[in-house]
Amino acid sequence: MNAMAPVGAPSLPTAVDYKVYHDTQIFASEQRSVFKGRTWCYLGLEAEIPNAGDFRATHVGETPVVLVRGQEGKIHAWVNRCAHKGATVCRSLRGNQADGAFVCVYHQWAYDSEGTLVGVPFRRGLKGVGGYDKDFDPANHSLEKLRVESYKGMVFGTFSAEIEPLEDFLGPVMRKYIDRVFHRPIRVLGYSRQYMAGNWKLYSENSRDSYHGALLHLFYPTFGIYRQSQDSAGELAEQGFHNVFTVSKPKGDIDYGSFGDEANREMQGAAKLQDESLLQFRPEIEDDVGLHIQSLFPSVVLQQIQNTLATRQIVTHGVDKTELVWTYFGYADDDEETTRHRLRNLNLVGPSGLISMEDGEAVELCQQGTIGAEGKHSFIEMGGDDVRGYYAPMGMDENAVRGFWKGYLSLMGDALAVSAEASA
Repeated sequence: MNAMAPVGAPSLPTAVDYKVYHDTQIFASEQRSVFKGRTWCYLGLEAEIPNAGDFRATHVGETPVVLVRGQEGKIHAWVNRCAHKGATVCRSLRGNQADGAFVCVYHQWAYDSEGTLVGVPFRRGLKGVGGYDKDFDPANHSLEKLRVESYKGMVFGTFSAEIEPLEDFLGPVMRKYIDRVFHRPIRVLGYSRQYMAGNWKLYSENSRDSYHGALLHLFYPTFGIYRQSQDSAGELAEQGFHNVFTVSKPKGDIDYGSFGDEANREMQGAAKLQDESLLQFRPEIEDDVGLHIQSLFPSVVLQQIQNTLATRQIVTHGVDKTELVWTYFGYADDDEETTRHRLRNLNLVGPSGLISMEDGEAVELCQQGTIGAEGKHSFIEMGGDDVRGYYAPMGMDENAVRGFWKGYLSLMGDALAVSAEASA
């Protein structure tokens, strides 16, 4: 666990060597030990592929994957890499393949919705010349398939044959909060994609770091959405992988001035919106929670901020290249006015959201600032040096960040030790 720390350095997970954000060997090991290891990775929402033949391009780590609804209604996932020459088979982000056939443009190898090879041009040659040997078996040349399971319409995949069922991986605490958001059928409203010049773990820490909420995001205290003294709490999965934050809506009339008093900086310029309906919170779940941020290891965040509902899928494209895919949704029975308000409310979130736009910048600042800092460590002891299952209020500790590293190290310990030895 401490293989990357020099003698005398604090023990992980309260101190993390900055090397983990820059080392290409560690990044490669993560693809094997985390994303293709004993984890369930988020692939998408069932609501994105409601009909037979619907598909969505997605990722597990940096591995391209396609999520497909088969002709019989079952959901499948396979690696988007032709078994012949490795070419990308499906070249669209989403769509419908009505006949269920996915054909590689290079040599026209064809696969069904399950990823099984069903057609090979000139398999027997032409006029007795060429072709494959008579013992060529298409079943041995199918696309690499993932195990797929869903919970409340969230679809996850895994490469692991040994991992526990998805519900056990999520655990009862996390399932309770997923149930809270997906308490009735949903429909997808749209997408956005955000690119950050930073390591995926920096964003994973960010989503678990309530300490920065009212400090970095000045829109929160300025406009009465969140301040440190509000009723709030956090819960953590036992192994540290997953966590959730909830913040109750302010009680009584909102006094913007009193919210600003709890911020250590002030928003510059106008501190009043021309259209305050943007901020209107219309409770639609049977509680007073106005903010729900749930991070599910290793690759997705489920959110409710005011009336915005979204998943944020974390995709790794390199040691310093991360993509965040936002999928916005509402409930299937929303009336027109509710949908209009939800879309208006979405100005708060996403790549340029009034609340969330600073997160990408923070990730990039940390990536830039830690270049060449191998052997130096972050300091994550706000609120202690342990990992607790329940904690309140949020915003005064880094408990969930320590939990992330606890879970990460349980998968990566040996790989980190090998990396440290190779660099010595």
